[in-house]
Amino acid sequence: MQGSIVLFGPPGAGKGTQASRIVQLTSKPQVSTGDMLRSALSEGTKLGLEAKSFMEAGELVPDDVIIGLISERLKMEDARNGVLFDGFPRTIAQAEELAKIAEVSAVVSIEVPDDSIVERIVGRRMDPETGEIYHIQFNPAPESIKDRLIQRKDDNELTVRNRLKSYHKQTSPLAIWYENQGLLIKINGEQDIKKVGDEIISKLSSI
Repeated sequence: MQGSIVLFGPPGAGKGTQASRIVQLTSKPQVSTGDMLRSALSEGTKLGLEAKSFMEAGELVPDDVIIGLISERLKMEDARNGVLFDGFPRTIAQAEELAKIAEVSAVVSIEVPDDSIVERIVGRRMDPETGEIYHIQFNPAPESIKDRLIQRKDDNELTVRNRLKSYHKQTSPLAIWYENQGLLIKINGEQDIKKVGDEIISKLSSI
């Protein structure tokens, strides 16, 4: 498939796992704005320094700087057949700017109800010694290490519901915008991980 793919879904929907499968299928590099910003900062590029001034002031990096970084990334050899955008665009304004510099062929939306997301995230536990993530229901830790597991500060219901609220506020209009262009592919994210991946691959392969 020529052109780029956009992947979005609520926090905890399993985007990371599915992104790896899409990369394997399409050979398109995965591009996240966070990674690009870190790279531009460490290399001290003009856009990196510009972004740094906003970050140090505790402000959001403006869309034009992000689009500039994406534009530079798209000129790299591995991006000649498009990329997989992970977590971008987040708003219609960003999508409109992206459309000026990249051809988007498909937008994959992993759909999971809020209550399921809360259950997934609030039930997560981390082993501070190994960094391994377990889940009290879906992936219980061995008895021998259960006592040392911790719950991350952000993995509480109030924080998760607030994150979901902003996700819906930003992304719902974006999903409709892409749907109107016939690009949106909705995926049932409540299936097991393999089935979610198989459905994504099947729908992308048919384009």
